Amino acid sequence: MKLLTVKEVAVLLGIHEQSVYNLVRKRGIPYLKIPGVGIRFKEFDIQKWVEENHHKPSPMAGILPKVDVLLDGYDKLRLKRRIQLKGQTKWIYGIGCVVLRKTKNKEERFYIHYQMNGQRVRKVLKGVKTRAEAVKVLNAEVTDAIRGKYDVLNDKKKITFDGMSELYLEKYSKPNKKSWKTSDWVYLRKLKPDFDDYLLSDITPEKVEEYKSKRLTTGIKKCSVNRELSCLRKIFNVAIDWSYATDNPVRKVKLYSEKENIRERFLTDAEGVRLLNAAVPHLKHMIMVALNTGMRKGEVFKLKWQNVDLERSQINIKESKSGKERKIPINSTLSSLLYALKSRNGQSEYVFTNPKTGNPFTDVKRSFDTACTNADIDDLRFHDLRHTFATRLVRRGVDLVIIKELMGHASIITTQRYLHSQADVKFQAVEALTTKPQKPELKWQTNDKYPVEHVVSHSIAAS
Repeated sequence: MKLLTVKEVAVLLGIHEQSVYNLVRKRGIPYLKIPGVGIRFKEFDIQKWVEENHHKPSPMAGILPKVDVLLDGYDKLRLKRRIQLKGQTKWIYGIGCVVLRKTKNKEERFYIHYQMNGQRVRKVLKGVKTRAEAVKVLNAEVTDAIRGKYDVLNDKKKITFDGMSELYLEKYSKPNKKSWKTSDWVYLRKLKPDFDDYLLSDITPEKVEEYKSKRLTTGIKKCSVNRELSCLRKIFNVAIDWSYATDNPVRKVKLYSEKENIRERFLTDAEGVRLLNAAVPHLKHMIMVALNTGMRKGEVFKLKWQNVDLERSQINIKESKSGKERKIPINSTLSSLLYALKSRNGQSEYVFTNPKTGNPFTDVKRSFDTACTNADIDDLRFHDLRHTFATRLVRRGVDLVIIKELMGHASIITTQRYLHSQADVKFQAVEALTTKPQKPELKWQTNDKYPVEHVVSHSIAAS
């Protein structure tokens, strides 16, 4: 059972604390008098009292603060003190304070400060021109915060996680995320068994921590748990935006570190030669595109000729993981390959088409694994070709910002991890102190009528 103080009830009802005492004295509001503590109010009693009296002329109507009419009168009721500091003026009220500051451009701007749940809230009031307006916003902000905290005078819908997750998937994820089937839909299947029956307001940071620990005991990786928690956090953010929730418990839960999960696998020069020689023709061409562009597997599969501009030497990625379009230059070696492929199957909509079905490829796992086995290459995924592309650019001294744009990373932090994928380069660096390393000579083998040897020699040998 939650008990409210006089101050909390005053803020909640938008009246002065003395007005609350007047209502208590006149027996106009239900209250408790606890020896040694003072006057307290039951949350349920206040809610019921408000519901029973909301249609009647309120006995408080004559004493509600009318900030928009007489600021001086409101100051007499609630202003505690006024502080003049260098560059700012602060008016401190019982529920918070209004601050007036001057910007670098010498323009006056109002701010409000108040505390809720032990945390200080600071907000800039853009467009507010007077202190009277700022005080009105302060009252409204604090009142809404108290209502959310105690669920009093709150008409927001009571919704379970099950209901909110369905709304999120249908109204947010599907319209805004092209990858919702492989992201949110998958994560929700993991989250729902543990949270479905709970109201959003009943999901606490403690419950999220329990889920986090439980998932890890099932044997899945920490990065997978983090993706699920990120989905849960996004659902709560959307719920707050849509007024179904007032707080996000996932914000108070620390995600697992993923440093140990960073994969540093990339092709060596010798492995690259063996892989290309072992791959069947259509796979070989895909590998060369990936090595020369850093495109993701899905982007290679969906690549259309209309997005390949051979005259301007660039590939336009329309549907990237980040949702942003990016352009990748076509180097001279890749240009030769694409010209050869277009002369052969340029009538098709897609660059790579499965000859058995006539449709674009959806996966090449079997043929890729077979090529790796025949080439005596272990622990390699198609996505590692993308890592190889980035790592070779780093080795050649290409600026990280340029690599970030080519890779389509949302943050340069993701790109920086390729700075650590250079164990052999680091060895050569310290070895240079004792002896000058000799560059190995690679012998190329070719067995394809397309200019594979030309592409290989430029994309691998020069690394």
